[in-house]
Amino acid sequence: MKDQIVAYAKKWLEDGRGAGFLALKKDGRHVRPHLFTDPAELDALSLGDEHGVGTERYPLVKILMRLHHRHPTENFAVMVRGCEERALQKLAQASQIALHRIQTVGFCCPGELAERCGCLKPYPEDPVAGTKPEVPPSSKVVTATPRNFVRDMGFLKEQFERCIKCYGCRNVCPVCFCKECTLEEDTFVPRTGTSLPPPNPEFLLTRAVHMVGYCVYCGLCEEACPADIPLRTVYKMVANIINESQGAWIQGVPERGRPPADESERDEKSATG
Repeated sequence: MKDQIVAYAKKWLEDGRGAGFLALKKDGRHVRPHLFTDPAELDALSLGDEHGVGTERYPLVKILMRLHHRHPTENFAVMVRGCEERALQKLAQASQIALHRIQTVGFCCPGELAERCGCLKPYPEDPVAGTKPEVPPSSKVVTATPRNFVRDMGFLKEQFERCIKCYGCRNVCPVCFCKECTLEEDTFVPRTGTSLPPPNPEFLLTRAVHMVGYCVYCGLCEEACPADIPLRTVYKMVANIINESQGAWIQGVPERGRPPADESERDEKSATG
């Protein structure tokens, strides 16, 4: 897969189609995000699998959004998986990026990673490299309905209370773009001068509700969480409970209905805010 991506990106840069190609670069024993501007550099490109499938991941879409805001007239290319492509679509819907200035260079996640993540669509629409894997039903795709509401709320309450409010999930999230964050209000994190904020289960609950219709289940938040909270499961459970009354909705899968009604209002408010 790497050779196919390198060949595509080299031609894109050599043809002068944009300012750079955002991807991962192997630097010694480390892998880090890098904006490739010289085609000769691409031999160091990494898929983030040097130490195992999916071990090296970064919020490339979040980095791309910052580049896009700083250089609004430039074109960029970016290496994406299925979840990252869905994040770009969500940001475009919220008027945070202009897709006509973004060239996606997509590749399919291997079946092992797709199964581990419980991803419903572990590939972009038109991948440059890789084969779209068969995705079997996964226990990670959680269903939460009124039938098991009491059990699920007990599980969720336990997770909410474990949160230490470090903002790691928010900071790494590719679709988090609000200029003012509700979670920074004193209601959630009082400025008490203590080493840790006091218990406040509503902190994570508020974020989980806020992510309904936005979360693309990339799992970056879960990897960043120092409390080892299964955030993908938490977000899916909260979304399923809310969507029980509003119709099934999965970001990036249009045939699964429409997002909750208030999401379009939030998009409009954020874009003009």
